[in-house]
Amino acid sequence: QVQLVESGGGLVQPGGSLRLSCAVSGSGFSIYDMAWYRQAPGKQRELVASIATDGLTNYVDSVKGRFTISRDNAKNTVYLQMNSLKPEDTAVYFCNARPIMTKLNFWGQGTQVTVSS
Repeated sequence: QVQLVESGGGLVQPGGSLRLSCAVSGSGFSIYDMAWYRQAPGKQRELVASIATDGLTNYVDSVKGRFTISRDNAKNTVYLQMNSLKPEDTAVYFCNARPIMTKLNFWGQGTQVTVSS
C-alpha cells in the first residue's frame, strides 16, 4: 500500500510563503503523476497543481505565478512552494499520487494552510 505524508502547512500572514512537502512510501515514485489539491470549508476539492512523470506541470489559474510544484524522484517527494499567499488560499491541502497506466489513486491525510492577519 502506498502512503503519502504531507507536511509544511500552518498559519501565515497574507503575502507570506509556505512550502508543502509530500513524502511517498515505496519504490514506484518515479512512475507516479503527482498533484496537490485543496479543499476549503463548504467548497469542493479542487486541483491546484500537477506534475507528470516527465516533469510537465499544470496549475489552476488562481495560483499561476505564485505557486510552484516540483518533485525529487531521489527523495520520493513532491513539493508545493506557495508565495504571495492570499486569504482565499486557506484550505486543507492534499497530496495525490496516480501511478501511470493504472486506475489507482492515492491520497495523503491533508495539511491545513491558513492565511490570515
